[in-house]
Amino acid sequence: MLAKTLFGLEDLLAEELRKLGASNIEKGTRNVSFEGDRGFMYKANLCCRTAIKVLKPISAFNVFTEEDLYKKVYEIPWENYMDANGSLAVDATVFSKKFTHSKYISLKTKDAIVDRFRDKEGERPNVDLDHPTLRINVHIDRNICTVSLDSSGRSLHKRGYKVENTFAPINEVLAAGMVMLAGWNGQCDLLDPMCGGGTILTEAAMIACNIPPNLNREEFGFETWKDFDVDLFELIEASALKKIKDFHFKIYGFDKDTVSVQKARNNVKSANLQDFVEIETQDFFETKKEGDRYLYLVFNPPYDERLSISNVSDFYASIGTTLKHGYPGSQAWMISSNMEALKSVGLRPSRRIKLFNGKLESKFVRYDMYQGSKKAKKQVTS
Repeated sequence: MLAKTLFGLEDLLAEELRKLGASNIEKGTRNVSFEGDRGFMYKANLCCRTAIKVLKPISAFNVFTEEDLYKKVYEIPWENYMDANGSLAVDATVFSKKFTHSKYISLKTKDAIVDRFRDKEGERPNVDLDHPTLRINVHIDRNICTVSLDSSGRSLHKRGYKVENTFAPINEVLAAGMVMLAGWNGQCDLLDPMCGGGTILTEAAMIACNIPPNLNREEFGFETWKDFDVDLFELIEASALKKIKDFHFKIYGFDKDTVSVQKARNNVKSANLQDFVEIETQDFFETKKEGDRYLYLVFNPPYDERLSISNVSDFYASIGTTLKHGYPGSQAWMISSNMEALKSVGLRPSRRIKLFNGKLESKFVRYDMYQGSKKAKKQVTS
C-alpha cells in the first residue's frame, strides 16, 4: 500500500505506520509505502494522523501512448472490484513529458473501465465524483503507470469534527503534524494563542488522549468495496477505542475575535473534546503565562497572505516581545510562509523545519523561552 502525506511529515507517518504494525516501510517524497493485510488498511485509515490517503495498488505497467493506457486499464478485471451498476471516480497525477494533462488521463481511464463493463456485461457504471462505489487513483511517473484503489475516499484531513470554518483554516493533517514535530504528546500544558477555528487544539487533544483521528468520519472509501468486512472493521475500531487514555494537563487557546472563539468551541464540542480544551477571547499580546508549569505553544499566526495585517513586521515583533517577556519556561513553535516577517520576531530559532501550508512554502520554527537567562539555564542543566 501507499500512504500519501504532506511534505515534511514523511518521517512522522513512517513512525505511525511502524507503531501500528506495518512491514516493509519505505519513505518517499510526500508518501510512505508499506505492507499490511486488509485489517491493517482499515487501521491505517482510522488511526494515522499524518496520512491524507491510503492507496492500494492493483496494477503497474509501462505506458508510451494514450492507447497503451487505455488498453492496459481495460485489461484490469474491474468486475472483481465493483459491479456494473456501481459508480466510479478517477483521480490522476502525472509527472511525465509525454502525459501532461491529468484530467485527460482520468477521462481515458474512465473510458477504458466503462467500455470493459459495457462489452462484458452490457451495462456500465456511472461517474459519481462525490460518493462513488470505487475511487481510482492513476499515477504516471515518466512512463510508469500505477493504478490504485483509493481506500480512504475523501481526503483523511476531513476528520468529520469540523462544523464551523474560519477564514484561512489550517489543514487538520498539518495541524497534527505540527504538534507531533514539536514533540508534544500530552506531557505538559499546551496553548494555541491564535487559535482560529481550534484545529491545532482539537488535534492536540486527540494526540494527548490517543483518540483515533478519523473516529468522527462518516465514511471511508473501503466501506463500499465488494470485499468490505464490516465485522473486522468494527473489531479494529473497538480495539483502537480501548487504547484511549486520560489527560491531566491543560490544553487552551486564545483568539481576539469572538466569532472565531465561538466557532472553535463548536468544533471542539463536535469532536467531544470540550472536557479537555478551553478557549477564551483574548489578545495574545496582552497575556502572560499562567503559573510556573512548563508550557508548549503551537500556533499559526497570520502571514499577510490570506489574512491581511496592517503592519506585518510590527505584528511579528509583538509576537517576539510577548514570548520573551510573558512566557518564560516555555517552548514556542509557529508556522509562517512570510520569511521576512519571521526576521522581525527578534528571537533566534533553535529549529527550522520546511513545511507547506497549502501551496505556501513555510517554516515551522522553534523558540526556547528560558526561565531567567539562557546562560543560567545551561549552567543548571549541565
